[in-house]
Amino acid sequence: MSAFDRGTALSVVQTALKELLSQNGDDVPEPFDEAVVLVGKDAVIDSLGMVSLIVEIEQALETGHDVSVTLANDRAMSERNSPFRTVGVLTDHVMTLISQAQAA
Repeated sequence: MSAFDRGTALSVVQTALKELLSQNGDDVPEPFDEAVVLVGKDAVIDSLGMVSLIVEIEQALETGHDVSVTLANDRAMSERNSPFRTVGVLTDHVMTLISQAQAA
């Protein structure tokens, strides 16, 4: 497997979000960085958009990087601080799951 680092994970998350916003006819927020809010007040997507984003990221990881992870598992949904709050937090969540999958 090729090296998969945080920068790659961030790129996957940002690309998936840009595609989703574009499909919905929404503007890409500026600055488009790790602080972009995905859940709650000031979110750039709604709950249906979040579901679409999760599916898009999982598919991009599978097809583009041969990495299979499930982002919305029971543990993620029960965490006190959502792993889907911002682009940066979601990127960290992706990296954690990939690390766990590689260690298994």
